[in-house]
Amino acid sequence: MLLSNTNPNHCMTLKAAILVILVAFASHAYALWPLPKQLSTGSTTLKLSDDFDITFDGDSAPQDLLDAISRTKDFVHNDKLQRLVVGRGASDTDAVSSAQSLSSLVLSMDSGFSGQMRSLSEEAIDLLELRVEGYSLTVPSGGSQAELKANSTLGLFRGLTTFSQLWYDLDGTAYTVEAPIAIMDEPAYPYRGLMLDTARNYFPVADIKRTLDTMSWVKINTFHWHISDSQSFPLQIPGFPELAAAGPYSPSMVYTAEDVKDIVDYAAARGIDVLPEIDTPGHTMIISKAYPEHIACAEAKPWASFANEPPAGQLRLASSSTTNFTQTLFSAASSLFSGKYFSSGGDELNTNCYDQDPQTQDDLKKSGKTLEEALAGFTQATHGVLHEKGKTAVVWEEMVLEHNLNLSASNTIIMVWISSAHAASVAHAGYRFVHAPSDYFYLDCGAGEWIGADPEGNSWCDPFKTWQKSYTFDPLANLTEEEGGLVLGGQQLLWTEQSGSSNLDPIVWPRAASSAEVFWSGPGKDVAAALPRLHDLGFSQGNCHSDTAKLDGIRTWSSGCLQVMKSIRNSKR
Repeated sequence: MLLSNTNPNHCMTLKAAILVILVAFASHAYALWPLPKQLSTGSTTLKLSDDFDITFDGDSAPQDLLDAISRTKDFVHNDKLQRLVVGRGASDTDAVSSAQSLSSLVLSMDSGFSGQMRSLSEEAIDLLELRVEGYSLTVPSGGSQAELKANSTLGLFRGLTTFSQLWYDLDGTAYTVEAPIAIMDEPAYPYRGLMLDTARNYFPVADIKRTLDTMSWVKINTFHWHISDSQSFPLQIPGFPELAAAGPYSPSMVYTAEDVKDIVDYAAARGIDVLPEIDTPGHTMIISKAYPEHIACAEAKPWASFANEPPAGQLRLASSSTTNFTQTLFSAASSLFSGKYFSSGGDELNTNCYDQDPQTQDDLKKSGKTLEEALAGFTQATHGVLHEKGKTAVVWEEMVLEHNLNLSASNTIIMVWISSAHAASVAHAGYRFVHAPSDYFYLDCGAGEWIGADPEGNSWCDPFKTWQKSYTFDPLANLTEEEGGLVLGGQQLLWTEQSGSSNLDPIVWPRAASSAEVFWSGPGKDVAAALPRLHDLGFSQGNCHSDTAKLDGIRTWSSGCLQVMKSIRNSKR
């Protein structure tokens, strides 16, 4: 039930009850998320001056950093997050009135920095091992300037995000009650991601941008874009007009080359790399609508004999023609993305589909290969094109755990998804990997069966994965010290059979913020201690100025109201 449709007196009663609950959990807590590596605070009240400014001390700063500074200034002057205490901070009135004012935040490169500054967008798409995101931030208790230092533009940007989260509002004045503040921060892992499936359901560019805003706010740095699947292929790729015409659900539900550039540029300017995925050789039925000669068992019945979900259809991987087709497709698609990573998929390959496909059986007989040998050749050929394009290939775990493919360990990253218990096997094989296990990080679990004709059915990955569950994840569980060095990070994932624009935000948030902290701050943090900060984060992401609207903030995080998460306070971040 939406609060906006309830009796106003009931709303006031509920509002008071919610605040009492929050106060019961409250300690001194910012809307800081993720938690910095090192944080010290005081007990002095400090406010931002009316003419508070943010400047860069150095030679000309990259334009995208200047843009981020401008957004941050606008944000801290206009944000209306109040303290989550009884009275919403009214008891701070005298302290705020007499508090000293902070006049500026000065950004500068650290003394250890040398060389030419690069743009934020350039650094956001560096190789994972080359990304530098650390920073130091000091906020004095007196009226002198705050200082933000880093060895990279990306680090300065992460520090701006943290600075934005330090302040509460009281009658139009931004303030903290915990000055002085000193922060030394850097991520525990270089890969912190969120996967969104835009094949099962299409999401407008505005939805993706709004999601990127939120990701940036909690320092998630990789948007894993699962673009295509058996249900639709909503991407226009140069040289494949038939696929662009037949692949989307409708002509309006397609991502053009201009859309892709817009999303990639928008993401990079917020410190986020885009990892595109075109899933192959399975999950490709939709290609048969444009190129039927390349797809085995297209829409075969009963679907459960030929695929993990309908509709069935897989690339004819034993065909040299199909291999060449896929190479050309990957070459053209990868050119749309500036990042250094590209996922070729590789999950849930159904061997019965090929056993029952006469053409595949004929191709195997002519070549003298087994199906596994043909898969190895297909994968080597298609990955070879990606490598030529300067891309590291990313695959789902089955490629190395079920099919035992001998992939380039230096040029391949594995996504561990079936179970968290499989990470050790991937590490033992010597591959770098990303944690994406369904038993912790799948956001679609617990919504029931979606296929139909099964009223009592549950989702295959029940139960629902709470933010507390993902917060307890240990990236190093069951790994040796050496194997732990292969962990790049982790991500949460939304498969969208039952998600669309109407419920995207409450399905993803705050749970995706949970893993963001695990892989930035490291595991082992206390769930109860995190809760006050999560409350602050939920209210802060409301971007609404009235008490009723702030109740909408609670609705967004706990029961599904869509409106409040929009644009992370009107895209101020």
